[in-house]
Amino acid sequence: MVFSSSKKVQEAEVKDPSAFVDHETASDDGHDVYQTSEGRRQIGLVSAIFLIFNRMIGTGIFATPSSILSSSGSVGLALFIWVAGLIIAAAGMAVYLEFGTALPRNGGEKNYLEHVFKKPKFLVTGLYTGYVVLLGWAGSNSVVFGEYILNAAQVPVNRWNQRGIGLACITSAFLIHGLALKWGLRLQNILGVIKLIILLIIVFAGFAALGGHLRIEKPNNFDNAFEGTTGSAYGVVTALYNVIWSFIGYSNANYSMSEMKNPVRTLKIAAPTAIMIVGVLYLLANVAYFAAVPKEDIVSSGRILAAQFFRNVFGLRAERALSVFVALSAYGNVLSVIFSQGRLVQELGREGILPFSRLWASNKPFNAPFMGLFEHWAVSVIIMLAPPPGDAYNFVLNVISYPLSVVNVFVSIALIWSYTHKEEFQWNPPVKATLPVAIFFFLSNVYLVIAPFVPPPTPEQNQYTSLPYYLHCVVGLAIIAAGGIYWLFWAVLLPKIGGYRLEKEVHKDAEGWTRNVFIKVPNHQAPIEGSSF
Repeated sequence: MVFSSSKKVQEAEVKDPSAFVDHETASDDGHDVYQTSEGRRQIGLVSAIFLIFNRMIGTGIFATPSSILSSSGSVGLALFIWVAGLIIAAAGMAVYLEFGTALPRNGGEKNYLEHVFKKPKFLVTGLYTGYVVLLGWAGSNSVVFGEYILNAAQVPVNRWNQRGIGLACITSAFLIHGLALKWGLRLQNILGVIKLIILLIIVFAGFAALGGHLRIEKPNNFDNAFEGTTGSAYGVVTALYNVIWSFIGYSNANYSMSEMKNPVRTLKIAAPTAIMIVGVLYLLANVAYFAAVPKEDIVSSGRILAAQFFRNVFGLRAERALSVFVALSAYGNVLSVIFSQGRLVQELGREGILPFSRLWASNKPFNAPFMGLFEHWAVSVIIMLAPPPGDAYNFVLNVISYPLSVVNVFVSIALIWSYTHKEEFQWNPPVKATLPVAIFFFLSNVYLVIAPFVPPPTPEQNQYTSLPYYLHCVVGLAIIAAGGIYWLFWAVLLPKIGGYRLEKEVHKDAEGWTRNVFIKVPNHQAPIEGSSF
């Protein structure tokens, strides 16, 4: 958005008015544009790495390779598709790394889109508001946590015990991040280490099996590795789509850069390190699965591929222990998701676009975005508990993930536009993704937006029993559009009907954060000195 550089800072809330720095200004060395005391910077390099690591690794790597092999038809093609997914994720990381080091503050995509799409004013912020406020990302892995805890306890899984444990999972994540920020970060780091250990166990055990050092029958999946390769374009499209989603999360540290110690340096190290570790572990874990589990068993294993692996390599008792590890992996993902999404809600509050913005913008009383975390908790709980099992539940989970591809299309367009209009934006970031990488990321996300509209070859391959296969895409787009409708009423229709205009003032509160306050000024009245819209 276009922000005036002559903004009025309200004296009643400001301890040091001269400390205000314009939101659209960043120094060449990438210092944070917000006036944030060093005491508020709680996220170091290790925590930043695990913010990304925990978001990327949930439960997918323990099950997704089964569907990838089923869709691709052969071990060789499946591995190539995983490599392609890693390349696309690396391109996305580079795009977000450039934006994050150029605009190093909380908010992620909100800042990047506002930097380029400035007119109509606040339209892009309104659209992004629908995406952030109406989607409950943390709900899905909370339910998975409940499922695996019940499996470990050998308790039959039903709708309510699974979701009840999921509710406890997401509530504890909300409370620890809302009440004890440092302990929440420490717990995330510990769970990240546990995930790393689990994947390393899988990798080393798989390679031991490949070398003939374990007393198991070798499946020989690497003999004629491309045997059975699918001739179906739909199969390859589906496999690549699922692989790309397994890498989602590389941007997770971008949402909390105002709280990072030395944010530009931290992100420059954390993002490439996390994606390199995850990418290598994903590829080696796939090799390990193929080394120890027959191809037919992998295809039929579904969501229990890792359990099949542990049973083959370590025995039945190890399979039960794995359920606990996978549950902990899901919990780490929930912690990472709610940490970041709560800060996005807070940034929308600081932008002034949400009703009761001061409430959402505050860090009181625990130096954490408690109300932002609460909003995401509430939406996630509704999404987790309300739908019945079957089509409705699967549909809701798919609706959550689809709009991210749409957002990434516009993020990549924003970077391409910044490259091609350097003089307009004075674009000189500390890190550059390069124009070809930005274009590649744009095309990959266009693919993710379009691919789900490709009809399955047969009705049996539809992911829903009674719903159109594309319905979650349409509803996902409608959720983003809902933010646009909110903007239309708030910024256009209501001012026109009420005979007023919105003028923006910038307040700096006692916590040291700046936030926008919109004043309704009658059309016949002169502009407030120093305000803008």
